[in-house]
Amino acid sequence: MKHYYSLNDYYKNKYGKKVYKLSINGGMTCPNRDGTIDTRGCIFCSKGGSGEFSTPPCISISRQIDLAKDRIKNKTKDNLYVAYFQPYSNTYGSVEYLEKIFTEAISKDEVAELSIATRPDCIDDNILNLLARLNKIKPITIELGLQTIQENTAKYIRRGYELNVYDEIVEKLHRVNINVVTHVILGLPYETKEMMLETVKYVGKITDGIKLQLLHILKDTDLAKEYFDKKFDVLTLEEYTDIICDAIEYLPKNVVVHRITGDGDKKLLIAPMWSGDKKNVLNYINKELDRRNIVQGSKVNIEK
Repeated sequence: MKHYYSLNDYYKNKYGKKVYKLSINGGMTCPNRDGTIDTRGCIFCSKGGSGEFSTPPCISISRQIDLAKDRIKNKTKDNLYVAYFQPYSNTYGSVEYLEKIFTEAISKDEVAELSIATRPDCIDDNILNLLARLNKIKPITIELGLQTIQENTAKYIRRGYELNVYDEIVEKLHRVNINVVTHVILGLPYETKEMMLETVKYVGKITDGIKLQLLHILKDTDLAKEYFDKKFDVLTLEEYTDIICDAIEYLPKNVVVHRITGDGDKKLLIAPMWSGDKKNVLNYINKELDRRNIVQGSKVNIEK
């Protein structure tokens, strides 16, 4: 049975075929790294800004797309893709530069859509107008790194903006018909299961899609230092699966579940080591979804 509305289902419903995301590097940084807010980045973020699987930014956007296509050529014959601007904050640049790289990406016939990972505090009105204009050419999805609605946790991880900033930009993006995907990290230090589910419920009411990501402890991050000092524990596979099962039940049926786990670069991964075997993790979660007979949205109207 289908337990949740997956991204694969969404694309097949929309395009009638398999669609692959190509990781693209726009060569940007982040206000949490360049000194505007901080220089250390979020406490969990690797030096690559979650772009370990991307191509170096010195290569043109068109060439990056071709190289990314070549890497997955044995997986698909449909030749339909989403250009995914992934590392760091991909609206953190001048309107002129953003228009150049985004237009180059959507000019490729095989690119059906753009997906742009960024921060809500990196979209001003000028950039919003640009996105609205480009969205009329090809669909654009904005992926926002919220991680949690718990303000104490947000300060601890050095997110650098308050929850109302996220709320306001989601509303503005929806006003110009741009879909929003929200990144949520499960297992952040000192958060209980109930706190994590509060975030999922909150986000589920206003987002179009969600990425549920296990907290990874990566080398050369401040979070790794805290972990080695034994200040917190990471989730077990059983604990994580239990949270995922509940999270899916609290998500409205129309919210696309883009991810129920995540890939940490194995060269950087410190913990939890069980997460390195993604196939095993997905199999375990799916078996538990089957065992519990989980259906997305079954608990949405339970709480008022």
